[in-house]
Amino acid sequence: MTTATPVAGPEAPPGRAVGRLAVRQLLPGAVLVALVCGVMSALVAFQYQPIGALLNQSDLRVLAQNPAIRILSGPPVALDNPGGFTVWRTGIPISVLASGWILLAATRITRGEEDGRRWDLLLAGRLRMADVVVRCLAALVGAATLIGVAVATGLLVARTEPTGALLYAAGIACIALTFATAALLAAQVMPSRSGATGLAVAALGVGLILRMISDGSHRLAWSAWVTPFGVAARLAPYAENRALPLIVLGAFPIVLAGAAVFAARHRDVGDGLVALSVTRPPRTRLLRSVGGFALRRTARTTLGWATGIAAYFLLVGVLLSSILELFQTNPRLAKLAAPAGMGGHDLVNAGAAVLFGVLAVPTGLYAAIRLAAMVSDEKSGRLTLLFAQPISRVRLVTTEVVITVGGVIALHCSAAVAIWGGAKLAGAPLQLSDSLAGALNSVPLALLAAGAAAVGVGWLPSATVAIGALPVVGGFLLNVVMKTAKAPGWVMDLSPWTHLAA
Repeated sequence: MTTATPVAGPEAPPGRAVGRLAVRQLLPGAVLVALVCGVMSALVAFQYQPIGALLNQSDLRVLAQNPAIRILSGPPVALDNPGGFTVWRTGIPISVLASGWILLAATRITRGEEDGRRWDLLLAGRLRMADVVVRCLAALVGAATLIGVAVATGLLVARTEPTGALLYAAGIACIALTFATAALLAAQVMPSRSGATGLAVAALGVGLILRMISDGSHRLAWSAWVTPFGVAARLAPYAENRALPLIVLGAFPIVLAGAAVFAARHRDVGDGLVALSVTRPPRTRLLRSVGGFALRRTARTTLGWATGIAAYFLLVGVLLSSILELFQTNPRLAKLAAPAGMGGHDLVNAGAAVLFGVLAVPTGLYAAIRLAAMVSDEKSGRLTLLFAQPISRVRLVTTEVVITVGGVIALHCSAAVAIWGGAKLAGAPLQLSDSLAGALNSVPLALLAAGAAAVGVGWLPSATVAIGALPVVGGFLLNVVMKTAKAPGWVMDLSPWTHLAA
């Protein structure tokens, strides 16, 4: 008697299966970021009011030539057009949002999977390292394209000029793809996901700084051509609509992708092109208690976040004097600011307060990421021996939350001291007490993000970052959308930003 052998269905080639997996890993985040970027662009374009009704051509020239305005928001171009105004208002935030998400996603689906030893069996078959990198690269290209399409759709729905909308959206997609390929290259160079992410984030920071330098100094304007943010500004959408800078901008990801594939062909699994020492003298400080262990785990990361935030707010503090000068030397702008009670010292405090109002977004994300790091260590087995001791998970999570809250407060204080120091260097009348009060005013929003992330640790650990980011990122967007739509008060109250004191 014979038994029939079941006939297996056609199997997808391993390369195609890897590509589908990469798409599956990127799709939820890509859709969310694309929706945010598209909706934000459409909202700003819809709520545009003609600038000419408020400012004349002389006022616009003064605004465009002010170094503070150029450094913080980029050079104002085509402000008399809803599309140009949208580019000026949202171009940098959308570019940073898309680039930050996609570089984190790139290191997660490549070096993160490799560090988790999930590529060992995969690469033991017919696929080589470069084959997998190419599949991941294709998925990242699709994600960047989706973001660009969403931005273009939002601007076209708002009935802005099509050529400018498509050119601007292509620039956003190329910027995101540049940092995606930079992260892909970093994943081949560095031997760990944390090192690759740190290198890619540093590249993002350097790109932003070079953009600020090129926009703030006519002598150094040439440096715009070495950063994707500066090249994208040279597109001048809705004004000149230049196509040549788009060719230069597209060359960035092509060169970086080629370098990433080349590096993948010349390294082994689990290694990077940069070899780091795996042995060092034992360091046992702060390892005698759970609290000390949590502090040691958090200290270096907190210092990095504090340095980045302080560097930005130091620059903002230096520029406060330029903003004050703009209003003092332009009577029309000063008249527009007068009904809001802004003049002299009040204007400096109001400018700092606006920036402190969004400080809770990065600090809230910091809190969510720190608690997600504990979940990652738990899943990888690095906390197994710790749990073998008489230590409960509740105690460990509570300690991590307390240390994270301390880190959040430290980040807000670093921003306050930095902006005050910058203001003193530039001679702006900002008091340290006012600066600290303004920075600490938004701490409750960041603590709400920490609490939500703690709920995620216990309820849905795999979504800790998303749950923690919901109050600050989702709440901020809800507040902006509902104000634009003039929603009822009870809807506005759903956003925690509505309850933030002035």
